[in-house]
Amino acid sequence: MSAPAGSMYSPEAAAMASKLGLKMGRANLEVFAATLLEIARADRNVLAVTSDSRGSGKLGPFAQALPDQIVELGIAEQNLVGVAAGLASAGKLVYAVSPACFLTARALEQVKNDVAYSDHPVQLIGISAGVSYGALGSTHHSLHDYAALRAINNLEVVAPADNMEARAIIRECATRRVPTYIRFGKAPLYDLHAADTSVEIGKSISLTTGTDICFIASGETVTHALLAGAAMAENGITARVLSMHTIKPLDIPAILAAGRECRAVITVEEHSVHGGLGEACAAALMQAGISVPFQIAAIPDEHTVTGSQADIFRHYGISMEGLAARANSLLKRAT
Repeated sequence: MSAPAGSMYSPEAAAMASKLGLKMGRANLEVFAATLLEIARADRNVLAVTSDSRGSGKLGPFAQALPDQIVELGIAEQNLVGVAAGLASAGKLVYAVSPACFLTARALEQVKNDVAYSDHPVQLIGISAGVSYGALGSTHHSLHDYAALRAINNLEVVAPADNMEARAIIRECATRRVPTYIRFGKAPLYDLHAADTSVEIGKSISLTTGTDICFIASGETVTHALLAGAAMAENGITARVLSMHTIKPLDIPAILAAGRECRAVITVEEHSVHGGLGEACAAALMQAGISVPFQIAAIPDEHTVTGSQADIFRHYGISMEGLAARANSLLKRAT
């Protein structure tokens, strides 16, 4: 279950990334583990707690370097969250690491009551999220997590799009110390940002400007949206691409600006069409009285097809080619 992920990009998408000058980085999981080790070396109160996820969470080097700062609980996600909350109540900063599909389903009650309601600074790290487990199927996919966790008060929900976002968010969580769910996939990701880019929870990042179509994307879908926008630019269509790395709290001003300034808006997420980023953006636009051609690019209400993460993305149109086709179709409605 911790095997390296295959390429997420078609040859055409990889060529477009090269044309944009994008360089391939590491999987966000690897960046998380390395960053956590740096933080924990400087603060003995920082702990990693895992549910038989040391290997898949890339925490082997952490365990070797700081054996007294890692707690292994075995395959027991409810205990994982309960113990993490207890340690946090005693002054520890805890990163609870477990596959997202299990962390946000089996342990949902503990997340709600022991972490959020009790206001303990636990960082819930959902690894191999979305459809990262690919062919293992719906039992191992986490396409419900945004929906379930957005409904829990006092819990932030974050999905970094590249290594810079992942590193900055892990570091920010170490200083803010509020209950947070952070979602990571397994695939290596392109580096999207300049070195001086500011990353802040609750503030989206504009990757490109444009007024024809706006892609509002989260997590590992952001690169696909960026590539789709670049492909459309070759035909004279301008695309605004927002990395909405924080699902909750949303960057409402950026969403409303997109609705007012662009001819159409597409949200993109590795999640069910129900209850995620798309519905949150739609609600923000509707409540502000903004009417704009709008579409949610996500996983439909069905058991997902079997295949790799890349296969699933392509099947559901969450790829450079699929998103460009969606956007062109939506823009025809906007004329």
